[in-house]
Amino acid sequence: MRFTVVETGYDQRQVDYCLDELGIRLSRLAARAEGAAGAAREWDEIRQEAAWLSGLLQRLDLGDAVVNRYAADAVRGEAAEILAQARVELDAAREEARRVRERAYAEAVQARRDVEAALDARRRREARVEEILSQVTVDQVPADTPTAAAGVPGRRVGVGRPDAGAEPPPGRR
Repeated sequence: MRFTVVETGYDQRQVDYCLDELGIRLSRLAARAEGAAGAAREWDEIRQEAAWLSGLLQRLDLGDAVVNRYAADAVRGEAAEILAQARVELDAAREEARRVRERAYAEAVQARRDVEAALDARRRREARVEEILSQVTVDQVPADTPTAAAGVPGRRVGVGRPDAGAEPPPGRR
């Protein structure tokens, strides 16, 4: 992030805009992390439902042991596939959430470093300005001293009309 350097530090509007943009990006990343956590909860529910269905099939006695065993094995196999797929997707969601968290943290740390560096540079410039200003000496001007601003426009010497006692410059008549 580069900011325009102005007389008193970095351009405050640019810094504020940058911080707002970082806030928006962090909010988006947090929303993505929450979405990944929601997906993990959904897969937990699916896993529980598959386990419940598997238990239900084990408890049912439909009379034909071979058919029941075949159906139970098929359901267990399907439940195992669903569970395996859920685990894979849960692991992927956790990994994505971890990457999002790491990226958000890294961006926040970098933004903080940038702001701290900008503030440090501003403090150094302030100190330099104070040092320069402390070396400046100012002489008081008495209140009754005539100044150019005290004159009335058009009545001062050299303004509007030639002065009665003044001679024109050489070479002009």
